[in-house]
Amino acid sequence: MDQRAVERALARMARELVERGQGVEGLSLVGIHRRGVQLADRLADEIERAEEVRPPVGSLDITLYRDDLMAIGPRPVVGETRLPEGGINGRKVVIVDDVLYTGRTVRAALDELADFGRPSRIYLCVLVDRGGRELPIHADIVGRRIETAPNQRVEVLVPELDGRLAVELVGGAEPEAA
Repeated sequence: MDQRAVERALARMARELVERGQGVEGLSLVGIHRRGVQLADRLADEIERAEEVRPPVGSLDITLYRDDLMAIGPRPVVGETRLPEGGINGRKVVIVDDVLYTGRTVRAALDELADFGRPSRIYLCVLVDRGGRELPIHADIVGRRIETAPNQRVEVLVPELDGRLAVELVGGAEPEAA
């Protein structure tokens, strides 16, 4: 996806979030570090453009909630978790991530959110769903679904970290058609 395709997907996803949430009231976005944070900000910008109200935005660093924490080394780098203004209790919380694959990142995000309160509803919003789930987790709102081979990676690029906005499929052969 080039920049225009990503921007179109984000605009559509923002409209879907407002529709599912029955408006902006009580809606909060929480991006998963790293690129989910930038995508949550972009979605909030889109919602503000359309609705003239910006939903609160926060961030989650799931490092300490990962089920493979021991595999990443004795001193993991932990980033900041910042709840949206007003907290999450009783709110409709949207977890935003760049790529949904096994579901383990989302499971960790759900565990962390539970430590901070009880939302009235949680939605999962991802820019790319590449399949390959290991856990029974699905996204409510998806920018694009793609089939990938196990040896391929989906890289989401954001200007704040990568200098441009795009989605790239990296490595391996194309998956065979079913």
